[in-house]
Amino acid sequence: MSWMPSTDPMLDDAQSCDALELVVVPRVRDLGGFSVRRALPQAGRQMVGPFIFFDQMGPVQFLAGQGMDVRPHPHIGLATVTYLFDGRVMHRDSEGNEREIIPGEMNLMTAGSGIAHSERTPPDARLRGIGTFGIQSWGALPAAHEETAPSFQHFPAADLPIVEDRGIWARVIAGSAFGLTSPVNTLSDWLYAEVRLAADASAPLDPDQEERAIYLIDGEIRIVNEIFTGPRLLIFRPGDRITVIATRDARLMFLGGSALEGPRYIWWNFVSSRLDRIEAAKADWRSGRFKEVPGELEYIPLPEG
Repeated sequence: MSWMPSTDPMLDDAQSCDALELVVVPRVRDLGGFSVRRALPQAGRQMVGPFIFFDQMGPVQFLAGQGMDVRPHPHIGLATVTYLFDGRVMHRDSEGNEREIIPGEMNLMTAGSGIAHSERTPPDARLRGIGTFGIQSWGALPAAHEETAPSFQHFPAADLPIVEDRGIWARVIAGSAFGLTSPVNTLSDWLYAEVRLAADASAPLDPDQEERAIYLIDGEIRIVNEIFTGPRLLIFRPGDRITVIATRDARLMFLGGSALEGPRYIWWNFVSSRLDRIEAAKADWRSGRFKEVPGELEYIPLPEG
């Protein structure tokens, strides 16, 4: 998805839980009938592991004839994941990949040296009206891999490991969690999992990852003596084993991984460790040097400024 202007997330009140570093409240922004909540980047924290952009899209119910239309736009220096809870999205990119994304699947587009893509509601779903609800996230690439060749990985939901036990259900999207490992190949260490907890159930957030966070989508949880309701991004200090207890049914995303070598420049849809690379990407998009997305006649122009 293209970077869309949105109200900056804000920090929550200070918490007494020593393991917590930050609590971020994503603010909602209506983008013409489609709402997003942005949790990253935030003024107090740019990344959690490789995650440099984290948007909740929806939930929204489109009327018949309407849908999501994210026109072709470029990326460099990152990998994108569109993960759905509800709805369908047609992905097309300039490498010739065309894939309909459905709930529970992992679709990882690595932009590397440069790729363009579009995301639209498929025509048949648009005819009858469809709901859309999910998470759009970007992972910044390690400096050694920022110019890797662009690629796209698709994994059906059935190929991703699931744990289900005593009120907990979880799907490991990337990396390892709950003793299970996803088959997805990433260019750095990732933790990414969808977790659903029934009331009174608990789940561990192990200290295996250098940086980690929980995005509470909906419901209510308790960590030590603190109660949190969604939506919230809870960022934890390294080293502590965390136990998350649902005080009522809750849906969460576990995310994190190894810290990158340093901060990144982020401008529009471009991420890089080098400011001159961002400027070159701007010039490439403005001049039409990115490959075109097959079947697309539109594009998003380079923003001014």
